[in-house]
Amino acid sequence: MHRSLASRSALALLFAAALAGGATAQTQTQTPAPAAPAATAPAAPAPACDGDLTEFLAGVKAEAIAAGASAEAADKALAGAQIDPKVLSRDRAQGVFKQTFLEFSQRTVSQARLDIGRQKMKQYADVFARAEQDYGVPSGVITAFWAMETDFGAVQGDFNTRNALVTLAHDCRRPELFRPQLIALIEMVQHGDLDPETNTGAWAGEIGQVQMLPRDIVAYGMDGDGDGHVRLKQSGPDAILTAAKFIQHLGFQKGQPWLQEVIIPQDLPFEKSGLGGTMTAGEWFALGVKPRNGDSSFGTLRGDLVLPQGRLGPAFIAYPNFGIYLEWNKSFIYTTSAAYFATRLSGSEPYLKGTPEQGLTNDQMKELQTKLDTMGHDVGAIDGILGSGTRVAIQKQQQRLGMPADGWATPKLLESL
Repeated sequence: MHRSLASRSALALLFAAALAGGATAQTQTQTPAPAAPAATAPAAPAPACDGDLTEFLAGVKAEAIAAGASAEAADKALAGAQIDPKVLSRDRAQGVFKQTFLEFSQRTVSQARLDIGRQKMKQYADVFARAEQDYGVPSGVITAFWAMETDFGAVQGDFNTRNALVTLAHDCRRPELFRPQLIALIEMVQHGDLDPETNTGAWAGEIGQVQMLPRDIVAYGMDGDGDGHVRLKQSGPDAILTAAKFIQHLGFQKGQPWLQEVIIPQDLPFEKSGLGGTMTAGEWFALGVKPRNGDSSFGTLRGDLVLPQGRLGPAFIAYPNFGIYLEWNKSFIYTTSAAYFATRLSGSEPYLKGTPEQGLTNDQMKELQTKLDTMGHDVGAIDGILGSGTRVAIQKQQQRLGMPADGWATPKLLESL
């Protein structure tokens, strides 16, 4: 299973507020050899980083050749490689995502994007049909990611991919994440899928219309147009099928929903809402939660009641397939918006906005997080972001204070604390 390891830099291409968390890089599960009970496995040596760039690149070349690449491919990939100070600047100053769900989803799931998405689904109908047949992923799910990541390929980034990965692998902050991506890029060069001199993408090394890192492209890349190459920058069919195979790998279950809008009563056990719950959708339905589209056929599946802006705003049931969105990107607002986008492309109506209670300003949110932290709650960084840790802490305090425990931060809660 993949995990979000670096920041998904693609969104910075589209929005002034970059989203935190979510670039994916392949991880491998290894079964350790049996050891005596008291033995401690030696730590893996840290990847070489920093120091002379020529020596660093020589080490990368040697590692790539040991992994099966040719010396010629390594030389071609690394010739002329340079450290890009702009990449380091982006890495050190990643933006944080502070828009509400209504603000972000209204901006990203626009009518224009919906229209283009539906046109793309018609244009590539045969490819999408193959994607669903072979990998079980509906066209709406793929198309929503395609739109969210690069506006259907229109905005893919202008950083030289090779230099970006050399920079991040050479830098000692996260070399264990980016050195394998650089080795994978050499493999792509050997296959003729990438020109290291001209290929551009996002600052963290993501490539193509669905913004994937080289190691994922090597592992899940599909030749959708039959030209013998996997080129996610230029080829819509390649991007569609590769995304489908990757999403299947993340755990998408064919024929199951991912997000469903619901209408809720106001006397629910809201302390049980939020991601990671234990209730089924049917148990929520029995408490008076009603699917807006009337479809309650998936009641046996686990269903989390998701309230991005509290009990008075939009409400959804998130099914197990919602987990693939969290694997793609850890930002709750991004994932919920992307999942909602996919439901719209699949025929759902626009959500009911409701009348959410007033939220907090950035300074107020930091003040709330500081108070929660001093009370012993793990809210992570005091960053003004209503993340999962802060939501859980809010629910506990709301419950203690006799408030509806919906996880939404309000001035009333701040004042009560």
